[in-house]
Amino acid sequence: MTEYGRGPGSEPWHPEDPLYGDQGWDGRQAAHGQGQYGDQQQSYPQDPYTQQYQNHQQYQGHQRQPYDQHQQYGQQQNHQHQQQNHQQYGTPQDPYAQHPGAQPQYDGGWDTGQQAAMPYGAEPQDPYAQHPGGYDTGQDYYGTPEAYPPPQPPGRREAAPEQQPQQQASTDWDPDQPQEETHPFFTGADDPAGREPRDDDDDPDGDGSRSSRRDRGGNERRGGKGKKKSRSGCACLVVSVVLVGGLGGVGYVGYTFWQKQFGAPADYAGSGSSEQVEVEIPEGAFGYDIANILRKRGVIKSSDAFVAAQNDNPKGKLIQAGVYLLNKEMSAASAVTLMLDPKSQNAFVIPEGTRNAKVYELIDARLKLKKGTTADIAKTKAESLGLPDWADDNPDVKDPLEGFLYPAAYPVAKGSKPEDALKRMVARANKEYGKLDLEGSAKKLGLESPWELITVASLVQVEGKYKHDFDKVARVVYNRLKPGNMETVGRLEFDSTVNYIKGQSTLDIGAVDDLRKIDDPYNTYKIIGLPSGPISNPGADALHSAMNPTPGPWYYFVSINEDKTVFAETNEEHEKNRREYEDGKAGQ
Repeated sequence: MTEYGRGPGSEPWHPEDPLYGDQGWDGRQAAHGQGQYGDQQQSYPQDPYTQQYQNHQQYQGHQRQPYDQHQQYGQQQNHQHQQQNHQQYGTPQDPYAQHPGAQPQYDGGWDTGQQAAMPYGAEPQDPYAQHPGGYDTGQDYYGTPEAYPPPQPPGRREAAPEQQPQQQASTDWDPDQPQEETHPFFTGADDPAGREPRDDDDDPDGDGSRSSRRDRGGNERRGGKGKKKSRSGCACLVVSVVLVGGLGGVGYVGYTFWQKQFGAPADYAGSGSSEQVEVEIPEGAFGYDIANILRKRGVIKSSDAFVAAQNDNPKGKLIQAGVYLLNKEMSAASAVTLMLDPKSQNAFVIPEGTRNAKVYELIDARLKLKKGTTADIAKTKAESLGLPDWADDNPDVKDPLEGFLYPAAYPVAKGSKPEDALKRMVARANKEYGKLDLEGSAKKLGLESPWELITVASLVQVEGKYKHDFDKVARVVYNRLKPGNMETVGRLEFDSTVNYIKGQSTLDIGAVDDLRKIDDPYNTYKIIGLPSGPISNPGADALHSAMNPTPGPWYYFVSINEDKTVFAETNEEHEKNRREYEDGKAGQ
């Protein structure tokens, strides 16, 4: 089969190559150097490719016409081309001149801009001659319904759609398939242009959105007037139900809130049952703290009732820490009244000046323990009970806890452990001592440590019978400790230290000569200076006097009665005062 090329020297033609120019049938632009529809072609001698370009583009600007017009137009154009070629270039050399026979004549069709590339030695053939019924015949293959459409230029070609079997449209009516509305009333064709939906228009979709109605472009129409009224009635019913339910819920919540805030709290009636319970109230507990403790122990029914009763009682805020013996199931008002009565307090109280030995006995009795149990725990666990760092660990100290079981009221409830009570007492002592500058006061008074200051306070607490005499008694202690003291020669000579050694408390301790024979580091009749440790647990007043003694020259004192204590500078004055006191007492 003969291959068709674009001209001499061109590559073989492929099915994808354009058969016509870019403008094709529908083009309006004339080919290069040629007027539209047969105008005289312009000559450009300087362009050697004019003829080839013209041959390629000469029919790009023509519209499709009937075949007889194309035949006539093609012959006219062929004749013009030959004349122009002779005028511009002379007779062109025919590459096929070596073959006999004339060059194939144009058969009346249009020039495609391509020339056949024929092999040498073969007679050129007309590519259109092999098709019967060419353009010189009267049959038009494009005029029948079965004809393929004419070729399109590359710029207007589209990809061939995939061949799919055509399905014949069904003419049967499908009841399940929604039918498209055609009436203008439903399609919206009768709506005025630009009409905005009204607020009372029902939305068929139920979304109530005006924007959604705009998106549908007015193609869907709302239902009839009767439907709108029916739906409006249902909506009113639903809203009414919701409002009634909401009001009922709000009323219930409000009633519950009112009952909780303003209603009377739960409470028992009367003074309670015969069953008693011991309740411990810690330090710093007030109001709801106390109420919660009582409620958990079954004394009151609710915390709110107790707090209300405490606020109603003028002395309700005076309830202090301690242990109370109360009845179960008491009314809140009865509980407040009983806790304000000292008889209800079941606290463990340590009086000022009490020795540790006495405290241990009281704890054993309170907890119903074997006698000596608390003393043994204090001796073996003293280091774990919280003593301060400056506490003296001298082996001569009889009891390292002496002076640290601070006098106060403590909650020692039944069933608790002795070490718990001892820890509370030591902690209270550390707290009270921490409020004072013990170290600074000790140095100012010529003492070596706070330990010695506590020892002085314990002596003042026991020797001074009355608090108003504590300051002068403290001065007597410091005067006797002065070096060069010729009255006592540095010895304190206090009967209280001998009583501490013997574990007794009496005024008749025996003759002085006999007392000096007692060999003990706490015997102030024999040793010079302070005893090895405190001999009691001093209170706040004795401690204050030990830190702030009254200035004076006193070395001796004797208590005449509860209102009078006689202080003397010398032993002679002291003996005189003592005899007068004894004579007066004997005369009564």
